[in-house]
Amino acid sequence: MLNADFKTHLESTLNTTLTEIRPLSGGDINNVYLLKTEEKHFVIKVNDAKRYPNMFDLEAKGLQELRQAESFQIPKVIQVGNFGTDSFLILEYIDAKPKHPKFAEIFGNSLAKMHQATAPFGFAEDNYIGSLPQYNTQKTDAASFYIEQRLLPQFEMASEQGYAFKNLDGFYNTITDLIPLEPASLIHGDLWGGNYIINEQGFPALIDPATCYAPREMDLAMMQLFGGFEAEIFNVYNEAFPLAEDWQSRIKLWQLYYILVHVNLFGGHYYNTAISILKIYS
Repeated sequence: MLNADFKTHLESTLNTTLTEIRPLSGGDINNVYLLKTEEKHFVIKVNDAKRYPNMFDLEAKGLQELRQAESFQIPKVIQVGNFGTDSFLILEYIDAKPKHPKFAEIFGNSLAKMHQATAPFGFAEDNYIGSLPQYNTQKTDAASFYIEQRLLPQFEMASEQGYAFKNLDGFYNTITDLIPLEPASLIHGDLWGGNYIINEQGFPALIDPATCYAPREMDLAMMQLFGGFEAEIFNVYNEAFPLAEDWQSRIKLWQLYYILVHVNLFGGHYYNTAISILKIYS
């Protein structure tokens, strides 16, 4: 729980009186709290500033980039700051409600609109995927970006932990020919079922991004990795913003990045999953 000095600092920052501070679920990286005032509510995320340098500054920039697409609701950033050894990010609170009857249609169309925002592959700064660094040096094509900025750093990190991978050069040559020649899309970057909520209108709102401009199929692949998304979402998306031919055959290729992230965070059976994906495309 936030101590009295931290509470006083937040009241000064927000220029209001906090009537209640309540813990929320926040995963392994951050402590998350609901901040209640008489007028409105906020969400605050708190973590170790030294362990995760600039994480919240980078998340705030990613959220702002997503907001500019004007597709999904994205929580407004209220304040990024530090207190003692902690960093914090204060966000607009979105009160969760039941899904709208046309939720899947709204989600699919919103994702298609967001993905139509384009810029060079990469992002203005490196950021995070979970608690791991995510590299965003700009590249001119999808294959170079995915191999050099997504797969290579994760393979290197896994190798340093003792995980072995064979014939990666051959794998890279194979997938270079498989990746479609599409421009980069603005993607959420970590779009699993825990990173969207349902707002007061019953529409989807996105949270906790790993924002970048990247192959748009990456978001669709992550959505299918752990489930939680209706098939209609993908059908609506494909009608609104048609995908390249054989996109479904590349799902596991894009999922490899997220599997490698899990290898580096959790190890275990994720390594075997990574090896099985490599065999598919080698």
